[in-house]
Amino acid sequence: MAKNDKKAATQEKEPSSSEIVRKFKQNPALFIGTVVVLVLVTVSFVLVPAIVPENRGNLDLTFGYYNKVPVSWVPGNFFSQAQENVTRNLRRHYEQNGSSDAFDLNNPYIQSYIWRQAFESAAVHTAVLHEMKRSKYMVPVKTVDKAVAMLPQFQHNGRFSSSLYNQMSDTDRLVLWRQVQDELIKFQYYNDIYGLITPSGEKDFFADMSSVMRSFRMVAFLVDDYPDSEYRAYAAENEALFGSIHLSRIVISSSEKEAARILNSIKDGTSTFEDTARSQSQDTYADRGGDMGARYVYELEQEITNSADREKILSLAKGEYSDVIRFNNMWAFYKVHEELKKPDFDDAAVMERLRWYVRTFPRGRMEEWAITQAREFIANAEISGFSGAASMIGKEVHEFGPLPLNYGSVDLFAAIEYFEIPGLSSQEISGLSQNEKFWETAFSTELNTPTEPVVQGSKVLVFFPDSQIDTDDEQLDMVRNMYSDWVNYTTERIFSAYFFSSPKMEDNFWDTYDRFFKPEL
Repeated sequence: MAKNDKKAATQEKEPSSSEIVRKFKQNPALFIGTVVVLVLVTVSFVLVPAIVPENRGNLDLTFGYYNKVPVSWVPGNFFSQAQENVTRNLRRHYEQNGSSDAFDLNNPYIQSYIWRQAFESAAVHTAVLHEMKRSKYMVPVKTVDKAVAMLPQFQHNGRFSSSLYNQMSDTDRLVLWRQVQDELIKFQYYNDIYGLITPSGEKDFFADMSSVMRSFRMVAFLVDDYPDSEYRAYAAENEALFGSIHLSRIVISSSEKEAARILNSIKDGTSTFEDTARSQSQDTYADRGGDMGARYVYELEQEITNSADREKILSLAKGEYSDVIRFNNMWAFYKVHEELKKPDFDDAAVMERLRWYVRTFPRGRMEEWAITQAREFIANAEISGFSGAASMIGKEVHEFGPLPLNYGSVDLFAAIEYFEIPGLSSQEISGLSQNEKFWETAFSTELNTPTEPVVQGSKVLVFFPDSQIDTDDEQLDMVRNMYSDWVNYTTERIFSAYFFSSPKMEDNFWDTYDRFFKPEL
């Protein structure tokens, strides 16, 4: 084992040692299996070929820093171990999916994926060790010794073999000892976090989520099926919004007094509006002599926010000038080329603009229309049945399930994303996983009864739970047993995101990767 010099002996604290040993005794399989997994994997597959760039001069594979500590690839270090671990797992994935021929280490996509995943693991590894070192945490030497002694490569007939241990060189033993020490430090870090974020009884709560599974039928109403009659009804109610007026504008940033002086010089004929706009207006229309073209009233509402100023401009006759008004912390005045015209809703261009406006701004009106259609369908379904009511209005009925109550798509059991639901895109299905209204209605509505309408993206959905099954006890126990590992996995993902968003993290991965792996031109 590692030499216990005097300094290490003075730093070793029995309380820390006993705490780790206590946790080890509580769950030795999890401790060894989780804590030193990378060490075990590395020792067992040293023959996996590493994808290493050709030596282009001085090979410095530093891909980033955490608080100025480099995250570098060096043969035998954590980064290289992670790289080979990702390589093996990815190879196994291709083999299990019957596409082993597609696994090519020279494929640029596969190559970059492996290196990026390995870098992220190494960066988090570096960050955790740095933070633990900053907190002055130390793993007792005898605890590391015990963990090393339990590694499978040193076992013979179920017992530690000093002969096998001594076959390794002193240098390799020291490297291995340091690796195990690092993994124990990381284990303590994640174990403490796990203990903080896991409320008691949560295993049973998650198991209960999967205890009942329902199958559904579904009908979709498209918000964008909003009919022309509804657009015209909106036009009749909001005719003034779609009137148009042709204006020019000059914007002055210096002062209101200066803007008024310029306006007076145009009115008295000293200069023309167009020439003044080109020479003095601080405006995107200056090069066009201030000409804004024909503008709809709703567009002016967004530019001229003071309603009194806007109404005065809209009331001007052809050739008239507005007063100077406040405009985006500057001052502006307008000239009317063509006075306000009422909209012609028989004009295809005007109707297209109206449709765009309704789809963009008062879109809730379109959703309300679709919800109304859905409610009428529900009323008919109570009389004619779900499929019968759908057939009457030409709607397709789609089926999916069985599905447990899995809000947020927890990885412990089946999620809604596992299903291909005709009529819904993958993005819409993913949205349903986070849609509280969907889960509430889907699992609280009585069987063989239509749910209340559920809005998801551009669709209004009505579901019909038509069957329900109870999950067997064996499956529920499996969820409970997997829960701890799932929390550990989820926690690591969360903290990976945390570290990569930290100002301490300097991610130079792609710069370094491109420098060494992209072909020289």
